[in-house]
Amino acid sequence: MNAHARLLLIDDDARLTAMVGDYLRQAGHEVDVAGSLQQGRQLLQAAHYDALVLDLMLPDGDGLDLTRELRAEARTRRLPLLMLTARGEPMDRILGLELGADDYLPKPFEPRELLARVKALLRRAAPESPDDVLQFGRLEIDLGERKARLDGRDCDLTGHQFDLLVVLAQSAGRVLSRDQIMDALKGHPMEAFDRSIDVHISRIRAVIEDDPKNPRRVLTVRGAGYVFARKQDSDGSA
Repeated sequence: MNAHARLLLIDDDARLTAMVGDYLRQAGHEVDVAGSLQQGRQLLQAAHYDALVLDLMLPDGDGLDLTRELRAEARTRRLPLLMLTARGEPMDRILGLELGADDYLPKPFEPRELLARVKALLRRAAPESPDDVLQFGRLEIDLGERKARLDGRDCDLTGHQFDLLVVLAQSAGRVLSRDQIMDALKGHPMEAFDRSIDVHISRIRAVIEDDPKNPRRVLTVRGAGYVFARKQDSDGSA
């Protein structure tokens, strides 16, 4: 994990950003603050950041729009991204996750919880085994580069989706419940009863399955959870 990361916080609440920024700096991180989408875009173009904390409601637009932009660009596609939201509707959070956010935190929140979630994002961005590659027929999961490839082409997955795929693949052939998946993600802060796992599974299927509506690699076991199939008839993998 990057113990002294460079973070960007985009939020127009000056009081909150001052408090959170000071807290994150005391933890050893470098923190830049932007109060609008325009300022945030300028900072993202000018510097490299290890993680982004992004509010959904900003004076010059919606944080979801910026999330779309970041995930569409190769340079920022895998930038760890934590959404802040005061919205209570689950669909807002689900939409953010579908667009590529790695986590979310509803307001109001404790700075200590935000720090814990940022640490989790940074930890997942730093693999422990840089030389490991998992091979399943046409699908290759490179732990060192943190990339999944299908037929040699990179799969468009966020950091959290990649980690979820790794958890499933490393337990290939074994059914994992949602609680087991959450435990395997080392305390990822998303609530166990949230639909976030289902959302990410759908996205994973969309990029690694030939027919996402009829999956053959990541299977749903009704009432139990999910299982990563060791073998597909089409690729002959063991």
